Amino acid sequence: MLQNLSQEVHRRTRADPTLPRIGAIGLAIAVGIAYFVAAQLGLALLTKPDGVAVFWPAAGVSSGVLIVLGRDARLPVASGVMVATIIANLTGDRNIWSATVFALCNAGEALLTAWLIERYFGSGFSPDRLRHMLGLLAAAIVATAASGVGGTMAFKLFHSPTAPLWTIWGHWFASDAVGIITVAPLMIGFAKALRKPPPPNEIIEGIVALVVLAVINAITVLLPPESWEPALPPALLFPFLLWIAARCQPVFAAAAVFIVSLTIVWTITFGLGHFGDTALPIGDRILEAQIAILGIALKAYVLAALFAERRHHEAVLEESEARLQEALTVGAVMAFEWGPRSGLSQRSENAAQILGFDPRQAFTAAQFLARVHPDDRAGFKALINKVSVDSPGYSVTFRFVRPDGREVWLEETSRAEFDAAGRVVRLKGLTRDITRRKEAEQRQDLLIAELDHRVKNVLARVAVVAMHTRQGSGTMDEFVRALGGRSNTITAAHSLLSQSRWYGVGLTDLIRHQLAPYTTDANTTICGPDVMLTSAETQAVAMVIHELVTNAAKHGALSSPSGRVSVSWDRSGSEAAAILTVTWRELGGPPIAAAAQSGYGSSLIRDLIPHELGGTVDLVFASDGACCKIEIPLERR
Repeated sequence: MLQNLSQEVHRRTRADPTLPRIGAIGLAIAVGIAYFVAAQLGLALLTKPDGVAVFWPAAGVSSGVLIVLGRDARLPVASGVMVATIIANLTGDRNIWSATVFALCNAGEALLTAWLIERYFGSGFSPDRLRHMLGLLAAAIVATAASGVGGTMAFKLFHSPTAPLWTIWGHWFASDAVGIITVAPLMIGFAKALRKPPPPNEIIEGIVALVVLAVINAITVLLPPESWEPALPPALLFPFLLWIAARCQPVFAAAAVFIVSLTIVWTITFGLGHFGDTALPIGDRILEAQIAILGIALKAYVLAALFAERRHHEAVLEESEARLQEALTVGAVMAFEWGPRSGLSQRSENAAQILGFDPRQAFTAAQFLARVHPDDRAGFKALINKVSVDSPGYSVTFRFVRPDGREVWLEETSRAEFDAAGRVVRLKGLTRDITRRKEAEQRQDLLIAELDHRVKNVLARVAVVAMHTRQGSGTMDEFVRALGGRSNTITAAHSLLSQSRWYGVGLTDLIRHQLAPYTTDANTTICGPDVMLTSAETQAVAMVIHELVTNAAKHGALSSPSGRVSVSWDRSGSEAAAILTVTWRELGGPPIAAAAQSGYGSSLIRDLIPHELGGTVDLVFASDGACCKIEIPLERR
């Protein structure tokens, strides 16, 4: 509550300058009330003959609050402690002068304790760490020893001049140190539990354990003096302290220490049990009680801190292991360790996913080797057998047949450890699933082979076209123009195929592309369903349409303003035996010369489709215009 109040005050400081003052005053009042109540408890348990408290829990209240809230709370906490100390002493048998000195000593004690903690452990003090708890013990000893000097002098001057100095200082030192050690960890642990509450089941278990501990502790300290043995309380309480430390957060161990300490001091004050045995000197009983409290506190805090650190380390290891497993899974990598002598092998959790076996069943090295592809097994075994001190590692790529029959590619890298005689003790390494990489390499090889095949075909076609074009050309200029047009057609077909990643080209796009240089919307008609041509069909149809367009532009309908060209197509038959029929018709053009009917272009139109695609071509040069009917058996899609 105090911590939340302080944080709220700091958050609103910029908006209203009066709020820091209000927050500081509220904190001082809250600390003062808590300190006064704790001081009254200490004074209620006051012992004779010197009148110094055996147990001063107020010291733990002030020190705990300062450690939790930090240096910004120094002034409010010190003010609250001083006011509460003066009021508590004045309501007893102390005068104003001794009460004032006691107030200064108590405030300085809390400030010194908190400063030492901050100096050596920073603001991240935690009861979960053994080093921090031992540091708190050391800080309490230093601070109470220093404040005890001032308190002793004030007690001698203003209250009991005849009391022994050493006795007064010893009681002050011991009572305040016990108060800090028993109460401050409880407040620090409680503040931490408020920030990060324990699970409900842990809270229930901790409360039950504290109740059982309180009952056992009461029975122990209230035993008759004659049946009490020094080793009995620790022996009876230790299992419950161990239970609380191992199963719960340190705040429950601090609560256990407070319960035990309060019970012991209460029995001294009211003369109950061993510590209240009047047959023993009061000084001896006080010393025994404080030693018992200190011993139980140290045991509880050490156990709680050790178990807390262990839980923290286990959580860190689990988180690290989870991150490692996640990284291995994402990278399709598994770690393994194999002992050749014992035959035992261990693999990371993702091995079952990569290798395809049931994770609930053991998968031995022999079973792994048996599933290495037969063609790769001998080489794999030979590499393992060659491992030696001079050659301690190997790297190999092999195929592995999973239990479901799927074949995967694995890449394994390993390194051996040897004993003094040079024999292999174990092999450690990583195995990576490279199936996707291998499949990509295979696809790349196929693409390269296909590209090589297509390039050869294109070069062969260009060579044939060049030869026949030269034979049918009268002049070099005519040859160059004809060869350029036909090579451009081949290039254009390849461009269309490249744009579709060689999946195919639409017949509509192909025909429009070939007619584009010579036609307008007025002299051409194109119609037909959507038909996708394969790469082979695209190149052959493109060459034929190019020759038809060239003939029409030179000798036919496209050479006359009144001429028109109609290209239509249809698809018939089933999916397994589909036939594409393309009809080319020219109207309104001049009579076609004999040279156009018998040249290389006409031969290419008639022969290319039957030769490369197994289709038929019917080319007729009628008086009213050329007509070409092409039928192509389509590959099964």
